[in-house]
Amino acid sequence: MPKFYARRRLSILGVLTGLIASAALFNSPSASAALPTPVSAATARSYLSQLTVATEDRTGYSRSLFPHWITISGSCNTRETVLKRDGSNVVTDSSCAATSGSWYSPYDGATWTAASDLDIDHLVPLAEAWDSGASQWTTSERQAFANDLTRPQLIAVTDNVNQAKGDQDPATWMPSVTSYRCTYVRAWVQVKYYYDLSVDSAEKTALTNYLASC
Repeated sequence: MPKFYARRRLSILGVLTGLIASAALFNSPSASAALPTPVSAATARSYLSQLTVATEDRTGYSRSLFPHWITISGSCNTRETVLKRDGSNVVTDSSCAATSGSWYSPYDGATWTAASDLDIDHLVPLAEAWDSGASQWTTSERQAFANDLTRPQLIAVTDNVNQAKGDQDPATWMPSVTSYRCTYVRAWVQVKYYYDLSVDSAEKTALTNYLASC
């Protein structure tokens, strides 16, 4: 069992409660919220200093080991919940698919009016999580991570930008919008700290350097 379950008394029920609460976002057709605000730069620096530095190991990884997207409310799954949260004037059909709206992608500064142009990025990629400790989790714990709407872990972004990012960490990939990089690394460290995931040496160096200028 990951250490964060003992350290922060996180339960699957608690995560699911947060997910269900997030379904209230569908009540407003003009919701324009975005990524949950990450911790401050000072807190992120403190968290980073406490993360274990370890070599990554991808042995046995499969995306299917992180079940997503799960149902949040009614016919709405996690992807649809994030699209509603991160968009403006989002209209959905009876199956909860977004039929219209506007989405701003903070990674590259692009604005889109078709949901099909958006991917939901796992800010800390699933493969990265596996490499950093999630290989020791249960399937239920990995499902909670892959659908976490409470931490700054899921965000709607331009699809090809997300695909270019792939499973890279901040040592090799960062958003092209430089003004968003501080937010990005603060969120990255918060998620890693919350889930007690390790960092490799190049990743820690990159995070340290970016946080120094936040």
